[in-house]
Amino acid sequence: MGPGNDTLISEFLLLGLSEEPALQPLIFGLFLSMYLVTVLGNLLIILAISSDQHLHTPMYFFLSNLSLVDICFTSTTIPKMLRNQHCSHRVITYAGCITQMYFFIFFGGLDDFLLAVMAYDRYVAICHPLHYMVIMNPRLCGLLVLVSWIMSALNSLVETLIMLQLSFCTDLAIPHFFCEIKQIVQLACSDTFLNNMVMYFGVVLLGGGPLVGILYSYSKIVSSIRGIPSAQGKYKAFSTCASHLWVVSLFYGTSLGVYLSSAATHSSHSSAAASVMYTVVTPMLNPFIYSLRNKDIKMALKRFFGMAGIKGTIILR
Repeated sequence: MGPGNDTLISEFLLLGLSEEPALQPLIFGLFLSMYLVTVLGNLLIILAISSDQHLHTPMYFFLSNLSLVDICFTSTTIPKMLRNQHCSHRVITYAGCITQMYFFIFFGGLDDFLLAVMAYDRYVAICHPLHYMVIMNPRLCGLLVLVSWIMSALNSLVETLIMLQLSFCTDLAIPHFFCEIKQIVQLACSDTFLNNMVMYFGVVLLGGGPLVGILYSYSKIVSSIRGIPSAQGKYKAFSTCASHLWVVSLFYGTSLGVYLSSAATHSSHSSAAASVMYTVVTPMLNPFIYSLRNKDIKMALKRFFGMAGIKGTIILR
């Protein structure tokens, strides 16, 4: 890969969120705390679902996949950022940058698809309750997750391969804490028309497509709930969707907020700070939303910690 002066690109410089030395310990401590909470919280959700037979249903199968993806999503960017903050070494290799970009696009798109799949699951559960277990059979659930993984992998592969065709100038400083695709494209010296077209198509496919599916599913859900005669029945039906609605609102709300704020301010550092919301904060809050608003998850966590406590007592004795 050659820039304008035909030298090989070996590394980029990640400028991070702030270049103020006094803020570096605070940023490191804050991001380390959020990363640990994200990993531990989502890991607890996975362990609770896998250890409780009552939660071996399509809804919680998709939730465990979402928790796994959230762990992987944050792990593509935060560990490298923490290392750079700790060592004051903000360089990332060209291969490392391309790899990070691939997995960031991959897990971000997979998050979108899984949220849409979970909305479809709630649509079937509320609008076709008598046929729920027939429609949402294990084969279909596995197929939906598999298709989500394949679509996300293909999209990120295409965007990464096209990125390899770019040549870069001598300015290789990225005003971000990870290799964000838009920032990389702006550093290129060669024509970026194809890259921009593929990038926008990916946003429409992985962002707009699942969002349309979610909105359609919930429009049908709302229509079905309105037809329930009793207020208690309406509340019970809506409560099964509450956690998912919170997560969808948080993910898409923060993503759109980042896009609109970056478009309004045109500041790279402002965009980097705003992107923390959907790259770190949203995956961190998801376990709290599902555990606090879901009685089944709370009961499963209590049983899980109860079993762990009993086993620990037996081992000590």
